[in-house]
Amino acid sequence: MIQHRVELADPHAHLYQITLTIPEPTPSQAFSMAVWIPGSYLVREFSKQVQELSAKQGGKKLALVQLSKNTWSLANTSTKPITVTYLVYAFDASVRTAFLDSTRGFFNGTSLFMRVMGHENDPQQVVIEPPADTAKWRLATSLPALKINKAGWGIYQASGYDELADSPFELGEFWDGVFTARGVKHRFVVSGAASTFDGERLLTDTQKIVEAELAFWHGKTGKPPEALMDKGYVFMLRAMDNGYGGLEHMNSTALIAKRSDLPRIGDSSTSDGYTTLLGLISHEYFHTWNVKRLRPAELVPYDYDRENHTELLWFFEGFTSYYDDLLLRRAGLINDEQYLGLVAKTINQVQQTPGRLVHSLASSSYEAWTKYYRMDENSVNSTVSYYTKGSLVALCLDLSLRERGSNLDAVMQTLWQKHSEKSTDGICAIDEAALVEAIPDKACGQALLRWVHTAGELPLTQLLATAGVETVAVKAGLAQQLGLRVGTDGGSIKVKQVLAGTLAHKAGFAAGDEWVAVEIESKAENQAWRISNLDDVLLYAPSGKPIKAWVARDKQMLKLTLTLPKNQMLNADVKLKIADPNKLTHWLSDKQRG
Repeated sequence: MIQHRVELADPHAHLYQITLTIPEPTPSQAFSMAVWIPGSYLVREFSKQVQELSAKQGGKKLALVQLSKNTWSLANTSTKPITVTYLVYAFDASVRTAFLDSTRGFFNGTSLFMRVMGHENDPQQVVIEPPADTAKWRLATSLPALKINKAGWGIYQASGYDELADSPFELGEFWDGVFTARGVKHRFVVSGAASTFDGERLLTDTQKIVEAELAFWHGKTGKPPEALMDKGYVFMLRAMDNGYGGLEHMNSTALIAKRSDLPRIGDSSTSDGYTTLLGLISHEYFHTWNVKRLRPAELVPYDYDRENHTELLWFFEGFTSYYDDLLLRRAGLINDEQYLGLVAKTINQVQQTPGRLVHSLASSSYEAWTKYYRMDENSVNSTVSYYTKGSLVALCLDLSLRERGSNLDAVMQTLWQKHSEKSTDGICAIDEAALVEAIPDKACGQALLRWVHTAGELPLTQLLATAGVETVAVKAGLAQQLGLRVGTDGGSIKVKQVLAGTLAHKAGFAAGDEWVAVEIESKAENQAWRISNLDDVLLYAPSGKPIKAWVARDKQMLKLTLTLPKNQMLNADVKLKIADPNKLTHWLSDKQRG
């Protein structure tokens, strides 16, 4: 059995100490740090945080040979036990890596634990003891416990490296609550919350989400996966002044939300921020099936040493993004108008992305490693999100199937029923052919392939109309009309992005420009006005006529000829209105299967 001992070596320096024990090493034993964490498709080079790496065998120091950026081998010739000791710097407060200071600890297995070559499938034991000066600290994880105290410190065991890598740990002082659904124990831990935090409301609302999703996947009486029944599930939420994110795991999820978005004692209202948090919880829990157990075929098994490309993130992330808010509606946590508002927000995000016209969803998925996770000022023009457009493809497929007497729920449930039965390890490899095969209507299957493999518009207006929803254009602000994404800093307008094909693009604006003034033609003489926000432009410049925009670019002053639009419908957003409540109810309140 491989053992990983974790010590909080120096919280002030953000250092964990790991002692890796290999009881039966092979000659020239190799071991490696992962370069990425499943669910977050970017090479993050976790080995860069490793320091003071050393090894001993029989009390004698062993020489280390670095074979690659993340792999080492030992100069051992015998098979006597070996201990490898190293420090890991941990000061990333995201859900993807590791963190440690005097107030809190958190880590994913990919950030702390080495993978011992040839022993990946051996049981992996984690020994973690509390630091002496943090008596109030507790520990939460979904990893099965062997021997722990009431606070959670002690010995845990994973079946192999995959489970070890997939089981994050939360350390510190936190609120926690428990509920049971379908025989599965669910624990929710929250760190960093204010004293006004209403934990019971969050727990109650989360249980509604969980029950809706269990019913979605398993009907009214079906049993969840055996591993979920045995090990339970843990939600780990870090409340921060400003932050947002989530990462799915087989039996847990790590979440980040703004502290101000948490529900408050004595306040029964539902803020937009709290709705966003509930959507995040719904999204990550849906992943318990869709991406963790139903998994892209290219990611079975995971290769921790390099990128794992797949063209199917539009399904595993996009379709999950469709259901996260829809299941909030079915759980009774939002109403029809709120749900349609969320759909409209997604439509507007995609429509304000010129990259949707040049980059297919299949390519966007495959290139997530180099495009989606490495955004720059031109990303809006060169790529499209497989989350947002993928969710709209799911919507289009669902409404198309409903016109033909079926629905997307049945497709998802067919995938689960068919492939989970074939699985021997709880993981089902899904490819595009399996998806299309599960769609009962051939024309809908062909439409799906077209939407996914070509760049272009989706038939949203027509399909929403079949569900009793009217699409209405709303007036756009000046930045959107011009095709600019800007910020204000020190009393000036800073250009962040220029959308391709827009008025700003044609005028020659560039990311990084500082828009400082407008020059207006007049009968007497031209007038120039200093501006500090876009409202100033409308104050001084007549609509529908060309003006000179003065911009500073690398300290050089340039004059750009810009024509202001005549009305506010250029590049307009949309809102969704209920046109036929009966049709809408059939879609949004669809009965769960028995």
